[in-house]
Amino acid sequence: MKFSRLTKISILLAGFFFLDKVLAFVRQILIARQFGLSAELDAFNVANNVPDLLFALISGGALAIAFIPVLSEVLTNSGKKPAWLLFSRIANLAFLVTAAMAVIVAIFAGQMVTAEIGIAPGFNAEQQHLVIHLMRMNLVATIIFSISGLVMAGLQSNQHFLLPAMAPMFYNIGQIIGVSIFSPEQGYTLGGFTLPAFGLGVEGLVYGVILGAVLHLGIQIPGLLKYHFKWSPSLTLTDPRVRQVLRLMGPRLLTVFFIQLIFLIRDNLASRLAAGAVTSLTYGWMIQQVPETLIGTAIGTALLPTLSEHFSRQEKQAFSETVEKAVKVLFALTLPIGAALAFGLKPLLGLAFDFGSEGTGRLAWVTAAFMLGLFGHSLKEVSARSFYASQNAWIPLATAGGNVILYAITGFLLFRPLGAPGIALTDSIVFSLEAVVLLLLLIRSGRVTIIGGSTFVRGALAAVTAGLVTLAGVYFLEPRVHPLISGTLPMIAGFTLSLPWIWREIKLLVRL
Repeated sequence: MKFSRLTKISILLAGFFFLDKVLAFVRQILIARQFGLSAELDAFNVANNVPDLLFALISGGALAIAFIPVLSEVLTNSGKKPAWLLFSRIANLAFLVTAAMAVIVAIFAGQMVTAEIGIAPGFNAEQQHLVIHLMRMNLVATIIFSISGLVMAGLQSNQHFLLPAMAPMFYNIGQIIGVSIFSPEQGYTLGGFTLPAFGLGVEGLVYGVILGAVLHLGIQIPGLLKYHFKWSPSLTLTDPRVRQVLRLMGPRLLTVFFIQLIFLIRDNLASRLAAGAVTSLTYGWMIQQVPETLIGTAIGTALLPTLSEHFSRQEKQAFSETVEKAVKVLFALTLPIGAALAFGLKPLLGLAFDFGSEGTGRLAWVTAAFMLGLFGHSLKEVSARSFYASQNAWIPLATAGGNVILYAITGFLLFRPLGAPGIALTDSIVFSLEAVVLLLLLIRSGRVTIIGGSTFVRGALAAVTAGLVTLAGVYFLEPRVHPLISGTLPMIAGFTLSLPWIWREIKLLVRL
């Protein structure tokens, strides 16, 4: 069986994303067993929000995605030397802006946390003080990421995906060191060897984040050397390519701000619920992100440079066909996988995190509600990138703005009667609607032709099959066998029996 180049890249990315998620689960299991559903862990999770927002705005999602199409165009038309000069100018600018913004956030951290429309107005004073302290510490990692995120974009523009795909794994390794060495009072024993223990508590988790950021950048340095990167101290806004990146970044920056604002709204609402609500949402979101990353992010990341090349060469038919294939594959895969996970994860959640009966039940409902949006989140990875590859950032901006308003309204209506699962359900509803709107706008713009309905019918039938088989399997096995078996076998059986419905799309994945 011969795989296309895009399929090979997607499989490579999915493989490393899978390893990254395995490490992420190891990290989260260690954190859960050390801190539980505690107010202290809630504070740590909330403290990440503003530093994450800062990174995403400047050198993460905003700048990197605006940067790749322009850098790809310079590489295609002018070669490596002008491309690396552009990279240096953008990286220098991003570092200085990030550092300046970090100082501002550190100064006003108190107001950001305690304000009624702030990050955690529902926390008590002690929790709020801890959030402020941890948030300031987290800004160190954000400054490091201001360079590392752009290095990822630079290597991906050179069609090099290996080291950028490995970087998140090393970020998780740093955090695992944080939770296993920096945080605990007593060291973990592995094979007769006891690890050192610094006893830093929740602060140790932040030191792990900082170490992970250093490793995230360090593993990518060999890639820069391979492509003969030469840093230039140049800093200018007169370069037309720099202005082109900034023009694309402007609407993208607002788009990412709206996306990150949703996380702030989510935790604002959750801080008003019982202790553990923030952590349940954090863990449920992390679990949903495993299949979303392996499918949606892997395909979307591999697509962006290719779609950018199709656009710069005015290859309209190739652009359209690539997007259409990706959407069909996403729909056929995410629906049955999401259904199986929604109905089958509860035994595994209890086994892994040991949150107790009530805590596990809450996490299971939160995770199931997030799984309803698996297709929507995956579709958005492709549909939004299709606009960015066309150097059109305004449409994703408009839909993201509407998304925030809808999220705030829906979340406010659902979080009191449904608790944390209501917030997760809000996420699935609004992101799915946004993804569908983006796809319809792609079709209306003429970039993509109308996609036949047979894939959607068969994908829906696959989801029903996977869900019912998994539900029946868990119901029968859970009282009788070990949770590892009662959680795993039904999901495998459910997805396997759904495959005949979507076999055509599975084969299409090979030719993506």
